[in-house]
Amino acid sequence: MNLGLQATRFDVDADGVGVITIDVQGRSMNVLTPELMADLTKLIAHISAEPRIRGAIVTSGKTSGFLAGADLNNLVAICESGVTAASAMKISADLSSIFRRLETCGKPIAAAINGLALGGGLELCLACHHRVLSDDPKAVVGFPEVKVGLLPGAGGTQRLPRLIGIPAALPLLLEGRHVKPAEARALGIVHGVGRPEELLSLARQWLLSAPKAEQPWDVKGFELPGGVGPLAPHAPQTFVMGTALASKGGGGNYPAPFAILSSVFEGTQLAIDRGLRVESKYFAKLLTSPVARNLMRTLFVNKGAADKLAARPAAQAKSAATRIGVIGAGLMGAGVAHVCAKAGISVVLLDATRERADAAIANIAALRAKELAKGNGTQDEIDAVLNRITPTTDFGDVAEADLIVEAVFEDRKIKAEVIRKIEAAAKKSAVLATNTSTLPITGLAAASSRQQNFIGMHFFSPVEKMPLIEIIVGASTSESTIARALDFAGQLRKTPIVVRDSPGFYTSRVFSTFVQEGLKMLEEGVAPALIENAAKSAGFPVGPLAISDEVTLSLQQKILKQQELDQIPARYRIRAGSAVIDRMVDECKRPGRSAGGGFYDYPAQGQKKLWPGLAEVFKRAPEQPGSAELQLRFLTIMALETARAVEDGVVTSAIDADLGSVLGIGYPSWTGGTLSYIDTVGIEAFVERCRTFSDRLGPRYAASPWLVELAQRGHSFHRSGCVPFVDDGCRTDN
Repeated sequence: MNLGLQATRFDVDADGVGVITIDVQGRSMNVLTPELMADLTKLIAHISAEPRIRGAIVTSGKTSGFLAGADLNNLVAICESGVTAASAMKISADLSSIFRRLETCGKPIAAAINGLALGGGLELCLACHHRVLSDDPKAVVGFPEVKVGLLPGAGGTQRLPRLIGIPAALPLLLEGRHVKPAEARALGIVHGVGRPEELLSLARQWLLSAPKAEQPWDVKGFELPGGVGPLAPHAPQTFVMGTALASKGGGGNYPAPFAILSSVFEGTQLAIDRGLRVESKYFAKLLTSPVARNLMRTLFVNKGAADKLAARPAAQAKSAATRIGVIGAGLMGAGVAHVCAKAGISVVLLDATRERADAAIANIAALRAKELAKGNGTQDEIDAVLNRITPTTDFGDVAEADLIVEAVFEDRKIKAEVIRKIEAAAKKSAVLATNTSTLPITGLAAASSRQQNFIGMHFFSPVEKMPLIEIIVGASTSESTIARALDFAGQLRKTPIVVRDSPGFYTSRVFSTFVQEGLKMLEEGVAPALIENAAKSAGFPVGPLAISDEVTLSLQQKILKQQELDQIPARYRIRAGSAVIDRMVDECKRPGRSAGGGFYDYPAQGQKKLWPGLAEVFKRAPEQPGSAELQLRFLTIMALETARAVEDGVVTSAIDADLGSVLGIGYPSWTGGTLSYIDTVGIEAFVERCRTFSDRLGPRYAASPWLVELAQRGHSFHRSGCVPFVDDGCRTDN
């Protein structure tokens, strides 16, 4: 019988056991597509109606995994088309009904899960009556939907609690973590674990044992493990803890965790079919919210494209660095050396003294030892990483390096001297990347005789954890050098963004507005605790006063003074809180954490606390603003500075702007990034908000005529790509 299958294959053996092999064409990984859903619909009907078929096994024809769930590109397109609640609910209900028909088709169905099964992939497995999972560590299962602002919309919030109980299911749904095979078996998510080559045999043995084709929740008298509803013994603790997990770190700005809680709480008190309708209702609410669109677009679709080096000049030959030089064994240099060695690249780590280089390697060894203690890696792997790093004081040792990262102090004269020494020793083809966060690349390149090979590569601290690299193109940087820098980022498995040259480039320039706005609030008389808590309530990982202590106020003061000496144009000087910095450093002698204290005290025992003396140094205003207003100020000033960076030609891609703000400087991910935030608010409403703040707080909030014109035109940064009519010239402002 020809079923007209497009995304699956179907075979039936002599014993009447059918095998559904999922193999979505044109995809490296199986995802839920309309073709796959249509195939499953046909196959379920055929299996149910055909007498000679006693049951079926569902497996994957791809080595990359079983089924990764929804196609996020498609969901983003649906969101951006203006999806209605009714159509969003239908998306969930249609898939949910297919899986429901599968588990009630009257024939036993087994899942041979020969790779990762996430989201809709796991929902398909849970709709099968029996599940065996590969013992491959990469064959993880889980529901990551919460990370994209959604909930599992095809039965995940209903079947998982019914299978393993609400206390065990809720953390998996709320955290979105991947579960490895052994834990999946221990929790009861799967019935068995086996070698990849024996999965079909194990599933077939179960089918031939004449099992019942019935799910536990369809058996009369079924009771959910551990109880259900507000009177269940676990309910007070489970849902209190669930609410804490849902609220963690997001300030209530992420609706998905709360929708998951509600879907589980309400749906599990009902029969399965009514519970599935409850789930679809909450799925629809989330899909029609801008948060889901923002998260999916920025952190998965656009990040995925950036990770695949979408910005790479296509005409340039692919490259792979085998030997790297890192100049400067401080915090940043050691971090760069570490990630390079982890990526399998040989590293020459150079500093003025061998002791500093050796100390950096010792610190790397300590970090690796901590990972080993957590069960990550082996001692042999640690030894291999450390053996790839060669400490030295001799510039001649970088002679064979393909790429050299200069990571010395943020001082033009020191960097110029180091650049000349590097070029005297390095081969002509080597790329020279300067790790600077503020100094214009074209100005630094003046010390180079190979300016076409010179590029900025801004790593973020701690380098081992931060996923972003900001690549800064100087006036003379060649296309080949850009391509090689992006290839290097790919080797390190970092997410790259490409921006043009300017003081502060993009991320440092925008980040400084967050810090400076917090300092300005303090100067205005806003309570320090209110400032910090407002930032965290908006979704920032830490408040501006705490950040100032970490980077040190004395360094910020030095940078501001250096900007004056370098005659940096006024539009690039973010100095709203400079008076607060001067007072803390010069009068209070509290320049930051490394010096013993700044805005916070750091006791030897216990947690840091805001310095009580702040109340005397910065008098409190008699009337304090609301937290919501302060949150808006933080979000607005950073988004506005991003728009200015677009206007200046520094940022030419809305994707880079959003990725840089979320992954590099902690702009709240629920917004999707700074330009997504403007689009979400609406550019007209955003400009009006800027006007209101500018009238009350000063010209730093003033929208430029360029931005006002965009508002009048109803511009969207993402619909246009980013830049509507910005001069193509590269502003260097050395």
